[in-house]
Amino acid sequence: MNRNELCWCGSGKKYKKCHADFDERIASIRYDVIKGQVRPPRKIINNATDIEGIRRAAVINDGVLDLMETLVRPGVDTETLDRAANDYIVERGGIPACLGFEGFPKSICTSINNVVCHGIPSKKDVLKEGDIINVDSTVILGGYYADASRMYLVGKVPAAAERLVRVTKECMERGIAAARPWHFLGDVSAACGDWAHANGYSVVTALGGHGVGKDFHMEPFVPHVGEPGTGMLMVPGMVFTVEPMINAGDYDVTVDEDDGWTVRTKDRTLSAQWEKTILITETGAEVLSS
Repeated sequence: MNRNELCWCGSGKKYKKCHADFDERIASIRYDVIKGQVRPPRKIINNATDIEGIRRAAVINDGVLDLMETLVRPGVDTETLDRAANDYIVERGGIPACLGFEGFPKSICTSINNVVCHGIPSKKDVLKEGDIINVDSTVILGGYYADASRMYLVGKVPAAAERLVRVTKECMERGIAAARPWHFLGDVSAACGDWAHANGYSVVTALGGHGVGKDFHMEPFVPHVGEPGTGMLMVPGMVFTVEPMINAGDYDVTVDEDDGWTVRTKDRTLSAQWEKTILITETGAEVLSS
């Protein structure tokens, strides 16, 4: 670009005062095809206006997950959780991104015990003492998306289940700590996967994190097992989710044929997942939605 043209990012600033140095740094990096190292496309780089929009959506999304803390208990069905989440989002001017997405029938995902993800809320799914449940919510506000999920313990749970939930959260946290500008996405993948394996668990590979913000699912795909120094270059302005799905048994999964959505562990052992939306900054990673 001509340095005096308006920057490609949509900030309204001249290119020379915005992303000129940024582009020069990206161009100066040597990429290794064998390691699958690639440059991030411009379309996934967010400007200050975009980031602020995601932040506003995240406020509502985090509120949904806070609300779940007060509702998850033995005897509550997941349809009740869904209705509460939908009402909370709509009352604050947001849109539940899951509702109607590729035919998904509810506003949140509720995944219990051996359900890895995409569990559909139902009156028939009544929580009982000892269950573990993941609630996944994505909110749209002003055209911007924020995505996160948390695990909840239903009453007193077995020690093995509590440990799986705890270690899965640690995997996510280690992945976020490894998300640094001018490093590669494989650093995040390795940090998540290595900790899961060190604790005797497997990592779901059929699904992963994703870019988010201007749309529900964008580049990059974020695997939660991998090698450091591989994959896409992480640069300031990128927003994506870190959401490891960790299984107590084998990593293979199945999808329920009756609904086409519910993903379960193939061996029907327990699974847990934590998810946050993060922003790559000049110095590290900032959590936007948790």
